[in-house]
Amino acid sequence: MSEHRIELTVNGRQHAATVEARSSLGEFLRENLGYTGTHLACEHGVCGACTVMVDGQAMRSCLMLAVQADRASVTTVEGLAADDGTLHPVQRALRDNYGLQCGFCTPGIAITLAALTIDGTRPAASDLEAAMSGHICRCTGYQGIRRAIRQITDDGGVA
Repeated sequence: MSEHRIELTVNGRQHAATVEARSSLGEFLRENLGYTGTHLACEHGVCGACTVMVDGQAMRSCLMLAVQADRASVTTVEGLAADDGTLHPVQRALRDNYGLQCGFCTPGIAITLAALTIDGTRPAASDLEAAMSGHICRCTGYQGIRRAIRQITDDGGVA
């Protein structure tokens, strides 16, 4: 078993650890660092529940090895809200529009939408809806998520 030393920033906090070469980023975030908002389900990159941002890009953490995140900046769903607990505009839109039900898929969806609207970027609602094709939600029927997307685009993007 091969182990490697990595350093990365998760939600603004520096972390250093030794990881097995075969450990996925999702496993490392959940099991080693305690960021349990990153949900592992299919472990094939299909469902989207494990989506995190790596250097500002939405990535499936089940398909990325932890060693590949060495020196990267990672944002999990726990890092979206402000330090004072104020919800990120994407989280607020999902809450306002009942864009969640059981909540299992919600962290990955929130990260995908946040990554696409980072720094006030204003994609069209159709582009955000297209990005949702990479997420499986078994509870909501997607209508609340679509309403949340319209709220996000109507609000002029997010911070």
